[in-house]
Amino acid sequence: MHRSKYSPVGSGAAAFLHKPKNSIDPIMKKTIFTALLAIGCIASAGAEINRLVVEPNAKGAQIPSTMYGLFFEDINYAADGGLYAEKIKNRSFDFPTPLQGWTAFGKVEVKNDGPFENNPNYVRLSPSGHSDKWTGLDNEGFFGVSFEKGKEYRFSVWARVPDGGTSKVRVELEDPSSMQEGQDMCAEEFEVSGKEWKKYTVNLTPSETVYKGKLRVFLCKPEVTVDLEHLSLFPADTWKGRENGLRKDLVQKLADLKPGVFRFPGGCIVEGTDMNTRYQWKNTVGPVENRPVNENRWHYTFRWRFFPDYFQSYGLGFYEYFLLSEDIGAEPLPILNVGLVCQYQNRDESAHASLDELQPFIDDVLDLIEFANGPVDSKWGKLRAEMGHPEPFNLKYVGIGNEQWGPEYTTRLEPFIKAVRAKYPEIKIVGSSGPNSEGEDFDYLWPEMKRLKADLVDEHFYRPESWFLAQGNRYDNYDRKGPKVFAGEYACHGKGKKWNHFNAALMEAAFMTGLERNADIVEMATYAPLFAHVEGWQWRPDMIWYDNFRSMPTASYYVQQLYSLNKGTQTVPLKMNGKAVAGNEDQNGLFASAVKEEPSGDLIVKVANTSDKAQDLQIDFKGLKKNQHYTSVEITTLHTDNPDAENTLDNQEIVKPKVENYNHENITDMNVAIPAKTFAVYRFKK
Repeated sequence: MHRSKYSPVGSGAAAFLHKPKNSIDPIMKKTIFTALLAIGCIASAGAEINRLVVEPNAKGAQIPSTMYGLFFEDINYAADGGLYAEKIKNRSFDFPTPLQGWTAFGKVEVKNDGPFENNPNYVRLSPSGHSDKWTGLDNEGFFGVSFEKGKEYRFSVWARVPDGGTSKVRVELEDPSSMQEGQDMCAEEFEVSGKEWKKYTVNLTPSETVYKGKLRVFLCKPEVTVDLEHLSLFPADTWKGRENGLRKDLVQKLADLKPGVFRFPGGCIVEGTDMNTRYQWKNTVGPVENRPVNENRWHYTFRWRFFPDYFQSYGLGFYEYFLLSEDIGAEPLPILNVGLVCQYQNRDESAHASLDELQPFIDDVLDLIEFANGPVDSKWGKLRAEMGHPEPFNLKYVGIGNEQWGPEYTTRLEPFIKAVRAKYPEIKIVGSSGPNSEGEDFDYLWPEMKRLKADLVDEHFYRPESWFLAQGNRYDNYDRKGPKVFAGEYACHGKGKKWNHFNAALMEAAFMTGLERNADIVEMATYAPLFAHVEGWQWRPDMIWYDNFRSMPTASYYVQQLYSLNKGTQTVPLKMNGKAVAGNEDQNGLFASAVKEEPSGDLIVKVANTSDKAQDLQIDFKGLKKNQHYTSVEITTLHTDNPDAENTLDNQEIVKPKVENYNHENITDMNVAIPAKTFAVYRFKK
C-alpha cells in the first residue's frame, strides 16, 4: 500500500499539511517553506523523534459511558448563590439568627408559628405608630441582589392579614448607590387579603442593571398588619424556564461537558460536623417552602475563609438533582451517610451512629432508590410523581459514605451493602478508599472493599504537580478481578499556586491518559470542586468560577471537556518503544492514550507534552487493513506560553482550545511537532 506522509508541523494553531517529498511541485515547495518560516517551529536537525505506535484495529477495553463526569458539592457558594437561581438569602427567616441577611425598619417582629412545619418562622409587619414612618425589610442577597435591565424577575411570597381584611405590600428592586431621584429600579404593589396563608406572585422588570442591589418590601397600608413568609426572587429565565429553577449559564456549562455521571451532594456535607448537620435527602424534597434550612459545614471549616451566613436552603434538592442529571444526560450517583459524621472533626466514637442505630440510615438509602425508581403507587415514588416526574429516573448507582476510613467505616458499610443487595440487586454500590490516594487507610480499605464486594471504590487525589507526573502508570497493575475504580475527587494543586493555572490543568490531562488507557478498571472520574463564587470561595482550584452575572471556564474545565467530547467507545493500544506512554524516564515528558469511536470509526489520539521542549511526534498506524486509511484530521490544542496563565472573568480566553482541520486523501501516519507544555487531541476521520 502506498504510504502518504501527513505532516502538520507547528503549534496546533498553525499546523501545515504536505504530501510526500517527491510529489511536491516547486510552487508548493515555496508555499510550504513560507508557511514553516511563519510558524517558526521547524524541528532542528537531528532532533529526537518520538514514535507513537497506534493499533487502530486492535480490540481494547470498552469505555464506560460514565467515564468522565461531574461532582457537585455545596462549597464555595455552589448552590445558594450559585447554581440555584434564588436571589434572596434566608428567605424563610429560619437561619439561627432569623433576620440574618435582612435589614428591618419600622415595626418588624419574627414569629415562629408559621404555616410550614419545617420552616416555622415568619415576619409580622405592623403599623409603625406614625403615618410617615415605614415598616419593611431589605434583603442583601448573595453578594448583592443582582438584576439586569429589561429582564423579568418573579417575586413570590406567602402572606396573610392576621386580623382579616385587606392590606397592600410594595416590593422593589433597589440600587442603594443610585444617583437618580429614586433608588428603586422597579416596583410593584399587590393586595393581601384574609386570615389564611396564600401565595402571591408579581413580576418585576428593572430599568437598570445593578450588581449589588437589594430587594425591599414595604407595608403600604400602614394601619393594617401583614404576615410574610418565604419571600423569593428568581429570574424568569432559568434553565428550561422552571420555577424554583437553576441558573441558566451555569447549567449550560455543565451540559457542554456532556458528562457521563453526576455525583451529588458531596463531599463532606454528606457527613456534616455532627448528626444534626449531616445532609438528609428527605429534607430536600416536597414543597420547597417546607424544606428546612441546614447549616453548611463549609461556613466555619476554614476560619481564614469564614462565611457565617453560609447555609443550605435545600431549594436545590434531590428532585432537582435527578432532573438536572436527566437534562444533561448524566447517570446520577447520589452519596448517602453511612452513620458516620466527619471523622476529621469527631474522634470520639459517641459522635457517630452505633451499629444498632443504623437502620434509619439504611432506610434512607433504600427509600432514595424508591424515590428515584419506584412505581407511582409506592410511598416515595408517589412523592416523585406529585413533584412532576411520574416516570422513574432509572438510578443505577449509589455511594455510601464519603471519605470515611478504618473499621469504623467498614463495619457500618457491611449492613448497608447487604440491605441494598437484598432489595435492589441491580444497583451498583460505591465504597470509599478514604481521604488519601495511598497510605495506611488506603491500603486497609481496598482489601475490605473487595471483601464486601463493592462494585466501585472511590479514590480522591488533591495532589501537587509532581504527584500527577508520577501517576501515569497508576492503574496499569490494578487487580482486574476486584471492584472498579471511581476517581471521584481530583485536582492538581500547584505548590504555592492553588489556583487554576494552566500547568495544573496540563498535569491533570497527563494523568487522565492513564485513566483512559485503563478504562477496563476505571469506570468513572470527576474533577473537584465544580463551582466557586469569586466573592465566596473557601477552596481552590475549582472548575468553573462565577460572579452574580458571569461565569468562566478554567483551563481544567477545557481539559475535562476535551476528554469527554473525545471519549470514544473503545481503547486501542498506543505505545512508544514497546511501553505505554506514561511520562516514564525515557519518554521526554510525554503522556498519551488512544481510543476508537464507533460507529464513526474515528481514531482519537491524546498527547500531553509536560516537558519544557517541543517534541517531534511520529504517529504510526500499525495493522491497517488494505485500503484502510483516514482522510482528515482535526487537531485541538490547549496551550499557553505562560504555564502560570489562568482565565479570569474579564478575560476568559487566555487559555482556550484551538481547533484546526486538515484534509488529505490518504493518511496512514502523521508527523507533527507538539509544543512544550501542550495538551493536544488528534481526531483522525475516515
